[in-house]
Amino acid sequence: MSVETKERLITAAGTVLRTQGYGKASARTIAKEAGVNSALVFYHFGGVDPLLFAALDRSSAERMARHTATVADARTLEELAERATVIYRDDLEGGHITLLSELVAAAVAKPELREEIRVRVEPWMAFMEETLERVIGGTPLARLTPPRDLANAAVVFYLGVNLFTVLDADRTRTESVFGMVRRLAPRAGLLARRVPVRFGRARGFGRARRRAG
Repeated sequence: MSVETKERLITAAGTVLRTQGYGKASARTIAKEAGVNSALVFYHFGGVDPLLFAALDRSSAERMARHTATVADARTLEELAERATVIYRDDLEGGHITLLSELVAAAVAKPELREEIRVRVEPWMAFMEETLERVIGGTPLARLTPPRDLANAAVVFYLGVNLFTVLDADRTRTESVFGMVRRLAPRAGLLARRVPVRFGRARGFGRARRRAG
């Protein structure tokens, strides 16, 4: 029963955060949604904020598994741009963007939430860096803009998209940005081509340098 109660509270916390926002996510409201006594919020989680982060953690774990599969077969920047659009739409429809946006917005007034959010962003940073390293590692683009830097940019961009989505009711502006990324990807992809070095040519170049020396 204890495990079942915790799961119900986590589900209820996610629902309340998505539909009513952080400001109304009280122990009483969440407990009512879960159909349990509000004291159980503190008994199981120690407070409302830890419960809300538990809801975010569950959502993040589900999204990580889903999105790892989404990008698994991407081999080019063009394919990654397409997958990024799929991920954004999926997160929006699944409510993950709302969960994250509400907690990020709350962290403006509650600095104690910031570190909790930061540590939860790190796995996504690593996910993006690993994906980019797989796709562009060893290319001229990776030397110009290392995957780590691109991963930082992607996180900043995605957090901005999360917040702007609240204002973009019909999603046209946000979708236009992803459209621009898809149009630019083929051009950036020119720098992401791995040019094989023929052994014979490389060996001949080495001999020529030795003779010149």
